[in-house]
Amino acid sequence: MDPLHQLVLRQSFFTRAEARAAGYGDRDVAQAMRARLWHRIRRGYYTFHGVWASLDAVDRHLVTARAVAHSLGDAVALSHVSGLVVHRVDVWGCDLRRIHVTRLDGGPGRIEGDVVHHEGRCAVDDAVVVGGLAVLAADRCAIETASRTTNEVALTLFDGVLRAGHGDAEGLFRRFESMEHWPYTQHLHVPVRMADGGAGSVGESRGRWLFRCAGLPAPIVQYEVRSAAGELIGTTDWAWPGHGLMGEFDGIVKYGRLLKPGQSPGDVVFSEKVREDQLREITGMSMVRLVWSDYDAPQATAERVRARLNRLA
Repeated sequence: MDPLHQLVLRQSFFTRAEARAAGYGDRDVAQAMRARLWHRIRRGYYTFHGVWASLDAVDRHLVTARAVAHSLGDAVALSHVSGLVVHRVDVWGCDLRRIHVTRLDGGPGRIEGDVVHHEGRCAVDDAVVVGGLAVLAADRCAIETASRTTNEVALTLFDGVLRAGHGDAEGLFRRFESMEHWPYTQHLHVPVRMADGGAGSVGESRGRWLFRCAGLPAPIVQYEVRSAAGELIGTTDWAWPGHGLMGEFDGIVKYGRLLKPGQSPGDVVFSEKVREDQLREITGMSMVRLVWSDYDAPQATAERVRARLNRLA
């Protein structure tokens, strides 16, 4: 195998120096770029065009973060949204255009090309190594990222940190308490208290934020429905048992995740309908379903849910 392909498999990129060592001169590099065989990630760092084209925005950010970390070495740790990407936390609503690092060497904060350098203030246990990359702890990355976002995005990040297994709600709150006087964190008191690792997706977290903003009762997250014999029949994303209502968020990813070998999307939709009928029959409760577009009309969506809650109260 070509040594450059081996490098991409191992570290996600190759450098200009590594290409030169493999026998590629400046003319070869220029030709590969013109022919769209190579893609320049950042100055001096490359991958193959086909590999880059196959990546989504999050994985492109991760590859670029690896290149930045390689370039800057031990002087920094990946942080903020870049740290969350390394920790594999969902980063819906976050700006992925630049890589974020925190200086561990006392260097100044600044924006330099595609990298935002943050001044470091790190305790001994703040930096960890994940996949060979120095990165700040996931809960700290979430709070620093959330400090410059909306509270809705903040809740999705906090839920995502817990869902990915990076600690529990108490630990997240303790981290917040240690940072609550840092710039721009004051608005996070509500979402950090709402954080719940039971939220199974960004869509479910956004629903919980919508309910709160509309003054609707907070639902039970991941509500289990069991038969009279105690067998688990199903789990709904939200439930308001006192109002006789269950709720589900239906995202495209959800149905893809439920596909079994040999099944079509239509089969999955039918199976979900059968499941919903079982849940309603056992509980005597009704079901409300939200999709991504419902979050673009929050007032109308909230009124639809409110009407169902009031009808059954």
